[in-house]
Order: sequence, then C-alpha cells, then structure tokens
Amino acid sequence: MLLRHGASAPFVAGQPFPLIDGQGDPPLSEAGQLQADESAVRLAGEPFSALYATSMQRTQQTVAPLAERVGLSVSIEPRLREVHLGEWEGGLLRQHAAAGHPLYERMHAEERWDAIPGAETNAAFAGRCMTALEEIADRHPDDLVLCTVHGGVIGVVLAQIARSRPFAFGGADNCSVSQIVRSEGQWAIRRFNDSSHLHDRLHH
Repeated sequence: MLLRHGASAPFVAGQPFPLIDGQGDPPLSEAGQLQADESAVRLAGEPFSALYATSMQRTQQTVAPLAERVGLSVSIEPRLREVHLGEWEGGLLRQHAAAGHPLYERMHAEERWDAIPGAETNAAFAGRCMTALEEIADRHPDDLVLCTVHGGVIGVVLAQIARSRPFAFGGADNCSVSQIVRSEGQWAIRRFNDSSHLHDRLHH
C-alpha cells in the first residue's frame, strides 16, 4: 500500500527549503499533520507487517501517528524519495509552476522530468523506485506493507505497472492511499488516490 505524505510547508520566495542529499526537505504544514492524524485513524485497523518511509521528513512525519498507534517501527528506504529536480530543487518548482515558467509547461507537455535542467530522467527515477519496491516485496512475501512516499513516486510506479503515459497517474492527493499487489512476479494496481478518510477541508 502506498500513502502519499501530507501537505508540506508552503514555499516562500527567497527562503529555500532545507536540503537532504541535494533535495528539498520541507516539513509537514499544520494541515499536513492533521491529514497524517486522519490517515492513522483510517489505517490503524489494517494488518500491516511493516511500515516504510523515505529519507525525507515529510514522509516520516506522516507515518509517525500510525506507527505509534500500531506499535511498529518505521524502516527508511531512501530510494523511494521524490524525483530529483536538479536546478529547481529547494522549492523552486512551486515558484516556477505558479509563474507559468516555459520549462514547467514543457515538462508537462513532454511528460519528462528532465525538461528541468539537471533533473532526474524518467527512466532513472522509475528504476530506483521499482527496484526498492521489488526488494520490499521480496522481504515481506504475502504480507501487507505500507510505504509512505511522494506524489511523483506514486505516479511513476503506477505508470510503470500500467505501462501508461509517464504522467498519467500524476497529482495524487496528499495522504491519499493507492494500492499495488505483486503476484507471481507481476504487479497489479488495486486502488489509486483514495482520500475518502480526509475531511473536505483537508483535501489537497
């Protein structure tokens, strides 16, 4: 099961996010923390055998309330971190998106991250995410596992499984649930972008 992190702190021009391994690492916003709490209530009854988060604090903060409720520790999988945005790291993607930057428009038109200077290629991004998920599945055969990840990760993983356009599964809501299943070495999609547990005021 894939849980997108809650809403993160807004970008303020001239105040770039702190970086971890060269990538922007904002914390959850107040709304994001509320989303995390509601997700914990929704998911506490699921028979998870393991919880995973990425090396970025917004995923760890999102899964923390659930981990406390169910008494499981959280394993960190850095390869499931968000796509590397090259020269637009630290929050600049949000700034350029709001301004309608031509390269942002090109990125969406061509459905490739590396339209941004220095950004990760679709293939490299997909490769590291799928490799990490394969290893997690091998580690927990026939078990239900929760990975708290990023919108880009959900998008690239589901696109790989569905063999769809690269950005076909973009835009998953904060703290939405998507579900993938591996059987006999093949992946299938069971759910995408289920956010029915969030109050209307918390949908993003």
